[in-house]
Amino acid sequence: MFSYRHGFHAGNHADVLKHMVLIAVLKHLTAKPTALTVVDTHAGAGLYRLDSEFAGTSGEAQDGILKLLASPLAVEAPPLVADYLQLIAGFNPSGKTKVYPGSPFVTQALLRQEAKDKLWLFELHPTDSKALAAHVEQLHAGRQVGLKRDDGFEALRALLPPPSRRGLVLIDPSYELKTDYARVAATLQESLKKFATGSYMIWYPVIPRPEAHELPRRLKTLANQAGKPWLHATLNIGQSPARAPTHTPGEAAPRPGLTASGVFLVNPPHTLKASLQQALPALLEVLGRGKGQAQFVESAG
Repeated sequence: MFSYRHGFHAGNHADVLKHMVLIAVLKHLTAKPTALTVVDTHAGAGLYRLDSEFAGTSGEAQDGILKLLASPLAVEAPPLVADYLQLIAGFNPSGKTKVYPGSPFVTQALLRQEAKDKLWLFELHPTDSKALAAHVEQLHAGRQVGLKRDDGFEALRALLPPPSRRGLVLIDPSYELKTDYARVAATLQESLKKFATGSYMIWYPVIPRPEAHELPRRLKTLANQAGKPWLHATLNIGQSPARAPTHTPGEAAPRPGLTASGVFLVNPPHTLKASLQQALPALLEVLGRGKGQAQFVESAG
């Protein structure tokens, strides 16, 4: 436990998908004047340097945000992609993309002071929690942002339903533990009973593990049982072309990096499916890199 650090993966293709969708949902929810409460159950460090040792070691941003910015889409993009790139640019006023905002900073950038929107952040990793606190302090956001080093699955219970009865819950654990998959489903089930009209967004990795393949099926069942609309989207950039092995003979070969991820939403914006059907093919054209690349959007309700 606590071996996962998102700094290695910041700005990768999974972040592109997750944050593009998050921005679309937040823009929809903040279009109404009533206060909005957002809960980020696994907030990470909040901000990441793409020129840091972590990001440089993995190079995953090269197949994500940096590749996207170097493509024609940076000039002419579908609305969802354009909104995402505009927000990232706001964190890099010099024009060089060195800083990548995690979901806490993506969210806070779109919340409104005048509407008294509220953001709750939870992070259990000791190092990332400390970094998150330091980053949030730089925002000078006052009471708009609440931060605790706590288990987000457990902490969420006390926050639902929010006072304004309008809220978004983002659940994106590392899935470092197999039990995370079951906890995600259980958390959604319990939360829908307490706050049925809330919006829920769940990110997950598409990997060769039974729990990963079962999760979206379980989430669909829960949403259908609750009688709530849902949307499910995935992006698979495909395998990199085969390269000569660089590991020492006799040692286990390094694992391939993550090639696909998905987002599952309950009570999504009604316009999101059509927007994703326009944006995902454009993303795949730029980020796709070989065998297995695909994109997929389905919804119900």
